[in-house]
Amino acid sequence: MDARTRCVTYPDTSGSENAASRAPVLLAELHPDTLPAGSDELRATDDTMPAAMENGWPGFFHRAHRLLPGDGLLLLATRQRRDAGCLTDSRGSLIATARTAGFRYLQHIVIVHGHLAGDRITPTPPEGAPPGLIHSDLIVLSAITSA
Repeated sequence: MDARTRCVTYPDTSGSENAASRAPVLLAELHPDTLPAGSDELRATDDTMPAAMENGWPGFFHRAHRLLPGDGLLLLATRQRRDAGCLTDSRGSLIATARTAGFRYLQHIVIVHGHLAGDRITPTPPEGAPPGLIHSDLIVLSAITSA
């Protein structure tokens, strides 16, 4: 979860002439227990702005932005969590925090945990998932280097 983690790059072996122009990608899997709770969201009356040295998600996004070139992509794999018996979704606050750090929201891809059974989808949640969880999310963000 920390952008200070060692990164490994692999050389392009396809022989493509355009290999050098491809955008690097950083993939982060955000465990639901590490996502901000509803009370952890930024309020408009806060006097401070989160920065790169801060722990938590604001610092993570700032450090990830520094790792990526201007055409780089950050992929966030996440899912809902159960708080007080209800499934909660922190996607909105995650995207807002990423935008504050210099990312542009590109796409949201839903991954359904299920399989087809005739004309229906039968839920097959991941092991250890909270009751009622039937999908995960992949959020695609791009690094912004200029206005």
